[in-house]
Amino acid sequence: MSQNWSEPDAAPRCWWPDGLAGADPEMVEYHDTEWGVPVSDDRALFERLALEGFQAGLSWATILHKRTAFRRAFAEFEPEAVAGFGDVDRQRLLVDAGIVRNRAKIDATIANAAFLLTLAKEHGSFEAYLASRLPRRAPTMNSGSGRHDVPITTAESDALSADLRRHGFRFVGSTIVYSFMQSVGLVDDHIPCCFRYRG
Repeated sequence: MSQNWSEPDAAPRCWWPDGLAGADPEMVEYHDTEWGVPVSDDRALFERLALEGFQAGLSWATILHKRTAFRRAFAEFEPEAVAGFGDVDRQRLLVDAGIVRNRAKIDATIANAAFLLTLAKEHGSFEAYLASRLPRRAPTMNSGSGRHDVPITTAESDALSADLRRHGFRFVGSTIVYSFMQSVGLVDDHIPCCFRYRG
């Protein structure tokens, strides 16, 4: 019997939206509508970079399920607001059960907001800074690619990670940066069996 791929739940996808208990609706929605879609808004770019940093050592599903709480806790990830967070905000965040209460990640997010604003001022926007570092989008997976061909770092993520660290950013190792690049469409790693593949 043929499958009707026009129905969202029947669409063939990358492997990762499926959890141990089957497809995770939030992960499926994120995969289908956000992952790999180019992002140009600095607020949204900051949010994705911050959330990828919070993911370190955790699953993306954990972070995605807490995204609404993260947005509330971090002023919708408006860089100007987060850069202005002080000790009272840090203490508030450390007791907020809705987010990941990791002092180093919280401090890094606040500091990174200020560093992002500096880069945005120098380049016109954070998006323009990224474009200057990654002027061309990396190619999609080739037709023979599978899940084991999706990298966790690349020379481009190594270079971007190093440059962000040079500008003071923390929790921006190459693996985190590559996940960020995938998230915001700086690369497209949908595999050929996925309905989102654009080969």
